[in-house]
Amino acid sequence: MPTSTMPDILNAPTRHLFFTGKGGVGKTTLACAVALALADGGKSILLVSTDPASNLDEMLGTSLTNAPSPVAGAPRLSAMNIDPEAAAEAYRQRVLGQLESASTDAERAAVREQLSGACTTEIAAFDEFVGLLAGTGEAFDHVVFDTAPTGHTLRLLSLPKAWTGFLKDNDRGASCLGPHSGLKMQEERFQAALGALGDPARTTIVLVSRPDRGAMREAARTSAELRALGLANQHLAINGVFVATDPSDPVARSIEALGRSVLAELPDALRSLPQDRIPLRSFDMVGLKALRQVLGDDPGVGGRTHRKAPPPASDIPALGRLVDDLAASGRGLIMVMGKGGVGKTTVAAAIAVGLVKRGHSVHLSTTDPAAHLAPTLAGTMDGLKVDRIDPQAETQRYIARIMSSRAGELDEAGLALLREDLASPCTEEVAVFHAFSRIVMEARSAFVVLDTAPTGHTLLLMDATGAYHREMTRNVGSQAQGRIVTPLMRLQDPAYSKIILVALPETTPVSEAAALQEDLRRARIEPHAWVINRSLLGSGTHDPLLVARLAGEQEQIARVGQGLARQLYLLPWQAEPPEGLAALARLVS
Repeated sequence: MPTSTMPDILNAPTRHLFFTGKGGVGKTTLACAVALALADGGKSILLVSTDPASNLDEMLGTSLTNAPSPVAGAPRLSAMNIDPEAAAEAYRQRVLGQLESASTDAERAAVREQLSGACTTEIAAFDEFVGLLAGTGEAFDHVVFDTAPTGHTLRLLSLPKAWTGFLKDNDRGASCLGPHSGLKMQEERFQAALGALGDPARTTIVLVSRPDRGAMREAARTSAELRALGLANQHLAINGVFVATDPSDPVARSIEALGRSVLAELPDALRSLPQDRIPLRSFDMVGLKALRQVLGDDPGVGGRTHRKAPPPASDIPALGRLVDDLAASGRGLIMVMGKGGVGKTTVAAAIAVGLVKRGHSVHLSTTDPAAHLAPTLAGTMDGLKVDRIDPQAETQRYIARIMSSRAGELDEAGLALLREDLASPCTEEVAVFHAFSRIVMEARSAFVVLDTAPTGHTLLLMDATGAYHREMTRNVGSQAQGRIVTPLMRLQDPAYSKIILVALPETTPVSEAAALQEDLRRARIEPHAWVINRSLLGSGTHDPLLVARLAGEQEQIARVGQGLARQLYLLPWQAEPPEGLAALARLVS
């Protein structure tokens, strides 16, 4: 297999290239590297992030908006972020602009409020995405999409089919789209998007993975789900393949052996795909110079040279100390957040197992559509209840509840219209929020540990939580406000909720966790602690490539410990992925 270039993609690229995969596998890095290589080769390229928590700005060293902007230092390359909030506001303005001139301020305010929820945010961002597939990107030779982690992306790529089906026999649109929703939300646009996605001559799906069993499992599952959506033109890019440069280093030998075993046992669905392998690099892949080396043969040294001295590994408390701290409260909500691929599921599962070992009953759940809890735990234990917020199941439960509650109020025609409206893809977002709210409230009397979806998806859930809070406080009036407690108020209460931010000791995960922390603080939610996962500090490695990476680690750990985290905990690199109850218990013993 090729080890440092991607000839199938670079030599015969389709018009649309989608980079998708589990968080933390290097989607943004490879999307940027391919976009740069194509632009350097003379093509005009638009690089687009569909991730609500995009870090394209930092990677490219350019401030981006939700419109194409040229990238300095890269002629023929433009980039943009699909900003969900900006797209939603623009959508609201378009709808309000279509209202009758005689409409009152109260009527306009009611429409704006109708369009204030997370569903409208998703729809507006989706509309921007459809526009890029259906014509907006025609000024460019190629459009390269850097997508959000898998669960969020599968939702995005399924929407053209979902909305096409919904609108086929529906002349009214959905209530969440507001008056004159047909302004841009046209069935023809969805059909065009669906056609572009499913056409192998126009679109390639690049499944990005690492030589890691969890990442490969998700890549195989994603491949199957995309095929079911009609997206069969797929390419596998395995990023971060490590070959030890010092065979005498046991840490390096262990990492290489683990990768080789994963690559030797690829699922059949992935083994049959065109495949490229990209070596692990020693440098921090931020900036055009470093990104241009990703697909080259020279490993380079790239990245930043200024290093701060970190605290010794022995001075940073281990994860077990965090569990001791959490256990002292006897109950509460523990939400584990961060960029995809940083180990949120491992940390959440380890905390839950640690609390059970300390004598507590725990409900462990996840809001992540990709749902990795079962393979991480690989077993059951007394005192630990494990489940997930299943979007499809929650949607059906929500629809049944609404239909039942309105059965006595509406006639058959009214119920039919209600059932038709609830068939909207928007209903899933509402149903997931209601399930999340139920789980939050459980923590009044027990421990609830929630493994959240990657950052962008979680921020949309937080938006829904905020919108619900505003609606409730407005509707009950000032006299009753002291008697209601919304999910947002629970999250804002540090005695009730503990937010744990997880990051790898690398620039992008730390930057994204820092941005998430600022978003939470704006909502008056203060993170309780940070966990730095998979650190090589204290491993004793002397392999040149790993030592170079360790220098970058030290800078990021100092950055977190000296300016970002109120409390910092360290989870060392493990020779084997910590899967199974016994391995998780060791992490927090």
